[in-house]
Amino acid sequence: MSASAPSLSTLFRESLKVGCLGFGGPAGQIALMHRVFVDERQWIDETRFQRMLAFCMLLPGPEAQQLATYVGWRLRGWAGALIAGWLFVLPGALVVLCLSALYVVYGTQPLVAAAFDGVKCAVVALVAEALFKVGKRALKTSLALWIAIAAFVALLFNAPFPAVIVIAALVGALTPPPRAGEVRAERGEGDVHAPLSQSAARPDNSPARGGAWKHARLWFVLWLAPPALVALTVGTEHVLFQVALLFSILACVTFGGAYALLAYLTAEAVARGWLTTAQMIDGLGLAETTPGPLILVNEFVGFMAGWSAAGWGLALAGAAMALWCTFAPSFVWIFAGAPMAERLENNRRAAGALAAITAAVLGVIAKLALFFAAHALFERQLTLGPVELPDLGSARLWMIALAVVATVALIRFKANLLALIAACALAGLAAAQIGL
Repeated sequence: MSASAPSLSTLFRESLKVGCLGFGGPAGQIALMHRVFVDERQWIDETRFQRMLAFCMLLPGPEAQQLATYVGWRLRGWAGALIAGWLFVLPGALVVLCLSALYVVYGTQPLVAAAFDGVKCAVVALVAEALFKVGKRALKTSLALWIAIAAFVALLFNAPFPAVIVIAALVGALTPPPRAGEVRAERGEGDVHAPLSQSAARPDNSPARGGAWKHARLWFVLWLAPPALVALTVGTEHVLFQVALLFSILACVTFGGAYALLAYLTAEAVARGWLTTAQMIDGLGLAETTPGPLILVNEFVGFMAGWSAAGWGLALAGAAMALWCTFAPSFVWIFAGAPMAERLENNRRAAGALAAITAAVLGVIAKLALFFAAHALFERQLTLGPVELPDLGSARLWMIALAVVATVALIRFKANLLALIAACALAGLAAAQIGL
C-alpha cells in the first residue's frame, strides 16, 4: 500500500463517482478512471496506469471493471479491490434491473415498441462503430487480417465462440511478434522507447503476493458457491444453474469486451427459450443507456431467463446469478494475476496471444454486426444450410436509413451516445405515427 494511499471512505466515494458517471463504454469509463485516479487524485502515476490497463486487456471479462479492481487492490489491498470493483458495477446494475422490470411490463405497448424500433437502429450503429474501432487497432499485420477473416467464417458456420477464441490465442502464442528492440534495430533506430518494465522502476509498495493468492482462492470458492448450491438443491437442469453455467463459461473465454460475446450469448439464450433476438437487441439498447460496463446486458438476459420460466421471483434471482457469475470471476483473475502482471509485460507469447485474440474479436464483431442488422432491420431471414442471411425483400427501409445516419453520426461526428439513442427512439415514434 502506497504512503499516499487514500482512506477506504475516500476510495469508496471516488469509486462510487466512477460507477455513477461511467457512461460511454470501456473507452469512456477508462478515461474517467484516468481523470479521477491519475489526474485529480494522483493515486496512480501515468506509467503504472497504462501498465495495469495493458494487463487487464490480457484477461477474459470486462477490462474496465478489472482495471477498477486492480487500482483498488493497488491502493488498499483486498478491501480496496472489492470497493472499487463492485462500485464500478452496482450503480449501473441497479438501473438495468429497474429497466428490465419496466421492460417486461411495458415493452409490448405500441408506443414503447415503436421507440425500441428506433433504438435497434442505434444498436446496429454501435456495433458498426465497435467494428470500426477494433479494426483500426487489430489489423496491423496480414496474419491479423487472416485470423479475423477465419473467425468470421467459422462463426458464420456456427463454430463455438469459445473455441474460436482459444484457437486464435494459440495461433498468436505460436507466432509471437518481434521484440521492440529487434524491430528498432532492423530500422536502424536507437532504443528510444524502452519496455515499460525497464523505463520505470518497479515500486516496492504493492500489496503482498501471498495475500493476493489467498483472496484469489477465496473468490474462486465464492464464485462457484451459488451455482453449486443451486445444483444441489434444485438440480443442474434448473434455469438458475443454466444461467450460472453459461455466464461462468463466458467469464473464462470472453476477450475483447461485451460485443465479442453477444452473438454467441444471443444464440444460446434464444435456443434455451429465455428471450427472442429482438428482445436481446432491446436489452443491449437498455444497457447502453446506463452507467457501468455494457456487459451488464448479461443481467438483462438473466432477468428474462427467470421471467420466462416463473415470473418475478425467479427473474430477480436470474438477474442476480447472471451478475454474480459475470463479475465475481474478475476478482479471481485480479487477485491471482496482478502480482505477476509485470512478468508478462515483455512476454512475447502473451503479446502474440493478445494480438491474435483482438484480431479474432474483429471477426466476432463482424458476425455480430451481420446478425443484429439482419434481425433488427429486416422482417425475415433466409437460412442457407448453417448460414443465416437477411431476406432483402423484407427490408425496413426507414430503419436502414436511420441506422446508416446513426453510424455516420457515431464514427464521423463522435455523437453523444445517450443523445443518439434518444434521437433514434424519437425517430421510431415518428415513424410509427406516419405509418412506416
